[in-house]
Amino acid sequence: MQMKLAGQGECKFSLIEGDAVVHRDKSGKVSPLWLCACEEERTLTEGLMEKVADPLNLQKAYRRVCANAGKGGVDGMKVQELGKWLKENLEAMRVELLECCYQPSPVRGVEIPKPQGGYRQLGIPTVIDRLVQQAIQQVLTLRYERIFSARSYGFRPNRSAHQALTKAGEYVKQGNDYVIDLDLEKFFDEVNHHRLMWLLSKRIGDPRVLKLIHGFLKAGLLQGGLISQRIKGTPQGGPLSPLLSNIVLDELDKELERRGHQYVRYADDVKIFVKSESSAQRVRKTITKFIEGKLLLKVNRNKSRVCRSYELNFLGHSILKGGQLGLSRQSGERLKRKVREITQRRRGVSLGQVIAELKRYMQGWLMYFRKATMNRRAEKLDGWIKRKLRCYRIKQCKRVIGMVRWLRKLGIEETLSWRTALSGKSWWRISNSPALNMGMNNQWFWEQGYYSLYSNYLTLHRKTL
Repeated sequence: MQMKLAGQGECKFSLIEGDAVVHRDKSGKVSPLWLCACEEERTLTEGLMEKVADPLNLQKAYRRVCANAGKGGVDGMKVQELGKWLKENLEAMRVELLECCYQPSPVRGVEIPKPQGGYRQLGIPTVIDRLVQQAIQQVLTLRYERIFSARSYGFRPNRSAHQALTKAGEYVKQGNDYVIDLDLEKFFDEVNHHRLMWLLSKRIGDPRVLKLIHGFLKAGLLQGGLISQRIKGTPQGGPLSPLLSNIVLDELDKELERRGHQYVRYADDVKIFVKSESSAQRVRKTITKFIEGKLLLKVNRNKSRVCRSYELNFLGHSILKGGQLGLSRQSGERLKRKVREITQRRRGVSLGQVIAELKRYMQGWLMYFRKATMNRRAEKLDGWIKRKLRCYRIKQCKRVIGMVRWLRKLGIEETLSWRTALSGKSWWRISNSPALNMGMNNQWFWEQGYYSLYSNYLTLHRKTL
């Protein structure tokens, strides 16, 4: 395809070459080359709704919605009821989509606590709306995946958090150990609808798809019995929001690439790696100005910072000297909070159930953090968890005689059992006493089915001969 741009001479675009064009030139204005590439894409997507409403695409979307499960929306329909509804209404829904008559329902507002404090606003669409959003997402992903940056990892097929961490480690290994840690304030709640629709309209040539996406953005939020109209944001909870967030932030990716920065982005978590603190401060200032002035998003200046890589908390990890991954301080504290929650005595459950719950949690935790270098941290955490379990069990004895009987059952000599039970020390101090350490030793924990964090970490990192 050949196109003539005023003052630019003749330029030739293929889809791949056009997709690589950055959004803005050095002056900060929208690049004519990018607009030229978008014109070609608009021509190719004029009949996009036919692909969205294709029965095969809808069936694929139905399977994905069922696999993701989740709660129902404002209409009360459950995921298990979607199959029957689809058999009876598939053709009618396709007609509504093709004739631009489909009306999205309000979303159900839910607030969930954040690990760092505060709450995250979720918007749960109805099951039928989730099906339609998933169908749109599948079609648009095929169009947008080829233009997204190679250094963007969140909410994308065949990409993971571990890949993002590996790339970050490579940058630190190259000597870029100063990090601009950008925090986009309430990103999903602050996305500007007008700007998002402008970005979509530049590449999508089917007005029916654009109108439907706009309808999902404007759908009301039902919370506390009242429906409020949304004028900005893409609430988390629907299949379409992650893709829309990547479309919004792709412009940031292209700007960072144009400036030659080493960066990694996972959803709205952006880390830029540079070689000196002065460079980091300068980049932080200019990129903040770009995000707020051009993308119309907010940067949380209280949480954004310049730090060394080992101080970082990126996807739960720090980046150690040489590019190795470490366990961030916040992740260690979060693990302890979860263990305290599981081992609360007032829950009134048996030690066996507590150990089983810990096993399920720690298996998943260790598989996520398996690439972190944390021999000493894992050993200390494992010892602390065992002590919490000893404390939990000894509290169940309640009285002195009960504690003595328990220690004797563990094979502890009678004099030491009485001395420990009558010591008058707190439960936590008794849990680290010689009697408890001898009786509830590593062999005892293994027999109870305890999942040892340290032993399993060593097994994962054992070098094969």
